[in-house]
Amino acid sequence: MAGIKLIVAYPTPKDVDAFETRYNEEHIPMAAEKLAGKTKLVASKILSMADGSPAPFYRIAEVHFPSAEVLQACAESEGGQETIGHAIEISTGGTPLFMVAEEEVITF
Repeated sequence: MAGIKLIVAYPTPKDVDAFETRYNEEHIPMAAEKLAGKTKLVASKILSMADGSPAPFYRIAEVHFPSAEVLQACAESEGGQETIGHAIEISTGGTPLFMVAEEEVITF
């Protein structure tokens, strides 16, 4: 069965150190507390494009949910709206992209 997740792609911030501080000390704890129904959060820091060139995004967060309905209810909740607003507030390199994806895991 495919999983559902919210993907948040953050553009490179104007001040990486300030972003990292707010992301780790404010945003991650907020997401842990206020995103009802989540099952897992994967936070990735993008190092570069495969060819070594700079990437258009600095961080990508994937918040996993058991169903699209649970994700939607979370996004519409007060805690979800507060967390989404905070993601936009701390993203000093531009507005982050918010995407909903269906995930299929293939294990080798």
